[in-house]
Amino acid sequence: MITGKLIIRLFDPANMQRWNDQIRPVELRELDKQAHKMVIAYVLGRLSEREPNFSWRSIIEGGIFEYLQRLVLTDLKPQLFYRIKHKQKRYDRLNAWVYRQLAPELNPLGKEFTKRFHSHFNKRNAITDVNRQVLNTAHLVATRWEFNIIKRANPNSAEIADIGRELKAQEQAADVRRLLRLLQPEKNYGRFIDLCGTLRFQVRWSHLHREPRTSVLGHMLIVAMLSHLLSLEIGACEKRMVNNYFTGLFHDLPEVLTRDIINPVKMSVPGLRDLIRDEEQKRMQEKVYTLVPAWKRDLKFYTDREFETVVMNNGKRMRTTTDRINRLYNMDQYNARDGDLIKVADNLAAFTEAHLAIQNGIANPTFIAARSALVRQYKHIQLGGIPVGKIFEELQTTTMVP
Repeated sequence: MITGKLIIRLFDPANMQRWNDQIRPVELRELDKQAHKMVIAYVLGRLSEREPNFSWRSIIEGGIFEYLQRLVLTDLKPQLFYRIKHKQKRYDRLNAWVYRQLAPELNPLGKEFTKRFHSHFNKRNAITDVNRQVLNTAHLVATRWEFNIIKRANPNSAEIADIGRELKAQEQAADVRRLLRLLQPEKNYGRFIDLCGTLRFQVRWSHLHREPRTSVLGHMLIVAMLSHLLSLEIGACEKRMVNNYFTGLFHDLPEVLTRDIINPVKMSVPGLRDLIRDEEQKRMQEKVYTLVPAWKRDLKFYTDREFETVVMNNGKRMRTTTDRINRLYNMDQYNARDGDLIKVADNLAAFTEAHLAIQNGIANPTFIAARSALVRQYKHIQLGGIPVGKIFEELQTTTMVP
């Protein structure tokens, strides 16, 4: 089962500054880079779905495994990491050490999950694996996106020039070139990626001082990862698992158009929440769905009434519960989505944001009240057999991992 320590560890990249040896016009943090990478992986994945051996689950879990690897290898400069990566024996030893650092948090997730973790980094045929190609290319596109910001602030830097050449060389690999060609400018995929990227600069709880600061985009990735881990815990089928992850990843996408509106404001006036939702969907239609019209149905599913638990039954969308899905609808044909589970993941992320602020000495009454309210709300709640209340109670007593 997912532990409080693992949830705390997932927030470590919120403290990791990227490009911290260069002049930066804006803050660039590892959590946001990883979140942007998975948005790009979604775009590349949608364009590669018909490839042999394509697997959304492999892309989702590969993204989680690489995220966990990165939070341990925070001090390795990318250039050194890539040199090690090209030497398989050294890379195997490095990943064995990474796993030892993460074992206390990963082992409670079960043997199958840890087995897939090892397998992801030990594949010798990665160059021909379309799922790894999608992740590798998404990583490069996200890095290039940041690099284009950094190079403007460091026009005379010799190191920046070297990094630019290295990126260009990596982009010339045949598998990367093939995927980059899919991001045709006339198809607006790049504009969609850029639009999602602006959520890196919208800060959560922006009216309060908080450390670590987390962006809306970073929060979305945390919710997606927690949704996936909770989906594994309840034994969700493949399609349900994918729906839960991408609903988590995109659930706050409308905030790219309306900004992060806190719940007390939404609830302050009767009907305001529905008005905000209607305005969000109107603007999503105008500004987002027009960029990727072929994916409108899925993106609307991920962003509109995202916390409703639903299945597709006899051609109609039907509201239900996670427990009922477990009993009757846990098959791909029902296209299920556990909105209540995603809401738990969303609240676990919000709880941890408040908890870490308190741990860092920011005892703001808002954070204390939010944390206490969530513990009370979930105290006796079980979801699909998961004792959700115990996760919140454990989190409340979990301190930051040194």
